[in-house]
Amino acid sequence: MRQSLTLTLYLGRQYLVAILSIIIVLAVLAYSFDTIELLRRASSRADATLDLVLQMSLLKLPTLTTKLFPFAALFGGMLALSRLTRSQELTVARAAGVSVWQFLFPGLAITFLLGAFVVTVYNPLSAAMLARYENIEAKVLRGRSSMLALSPSGLWLREADASGQVVVHALRAAQQGVQLYDTILFYYDSSDRFVKRIDAATAFLENDHWSLQQAVVSYPDRPAEWHPAMTVPTTLTFDRIQESFASPSTISFWQLSSFISTLESAGFSAVRHRLHFYSLLATPVLLCAMLLIAASFSLRLTRGGGIGLMLAGGVAVGFLLYFSVELMQPFGLNGTLPAPLAAWAPTIVFAMLGISRLFHLEDG
Repeated sequence: MRQSLTLTLYLGRQYLVAILSIIIVLAVLAYSFDTIELLRRASSRADATLDLVLQMSLLKLPTLTTKLFPFAALFGGMLALSRLTRSQELTVARAAGVSVWQFLFPGLAITFLLGAFVVTVYNPLSAAMLARYENIEAKVLRGRSSMLALSPSGLWLREADASGQVVVHALRAAQQGVQLYDTILFYYDSSDRFVKRIDAATAFLENDHWSLQQAVVSYPDRPAEWHPAMTVPTTLTFDRIQESFASPSTISFWQLSSFISTLESAGFSAVRHRLHFYSLLATPVLLCAMLLIAASFSLRLTRGGGIGLMLAGGVAVGFLLYFSVELMQPFGLNGTLPAPLAAWAPTIVFAMLGISRLFHLEDG
């Protein structure tokens, strides 16, 4: 039986309204809880005013909302289908010969398009706002005054050309990576043989060179030399150093691919960014998978009833989704699983689970 356009549009509207209603409710809850947490952290900071905390929560909200979209697809699908069931519209449609796949098609189309919107349009906005949030957080809540958060071993940078490479290490940085403290520069020739080492109290990046203060130059075959100030050439730029500190969530989907190439060509590991990139690509399919699972729980109501069972099943699936995503992340980051597999595995599992349950409920 061919489904009419009127019925398709009607069902699509029901799915869209339900999903948007759920995401609004979840966003309000997320904003409230995040604001309370920020107020707790800001209680000991005199310059962290209420207006600033509310602004920070608002800047972080799009990123939090992005993580809630799968749950919105799950509970929104349940809400839409339960409404159609209570009004007997779903029962009449099925009695008229409309299969489960036909009345699910508008919802699947809506969730897929919504996922594509989240990745291509919403993500760049949330990335920009999160970057602004992290800057304010570092300055106000962590008291670092534009200092960048570093790993325990400090900052490592590498620049290479045909004549060799220079490895730069610093314990901490300021001015978004332009100024480095307790800096060490290791020089190697094209055969990776050590040439010299420069220890400097500070290193400031200018147009095409580092300006070093209180520098000690050490050679493998002659005494060390001390310089109160000196300059050394570099190919590093402000943008490249700033990007080195950018977390994947602060980079737009459209810039992730080129940024990954830049990281890898400079000798840095881009596994974290690549995993985030593939996770974004999986978002539309993940939303569809959550709708399939929502349908498998909601269809059971038409035969056995039990709104409590539906809600309990939805909550269980939501926690299972969170657990599976969190479980796959470490495997992808440490290289145990390829980044595409680690990012897509939860989506594939949930999609297969939803499809198999629907086949069982529809065809026995």
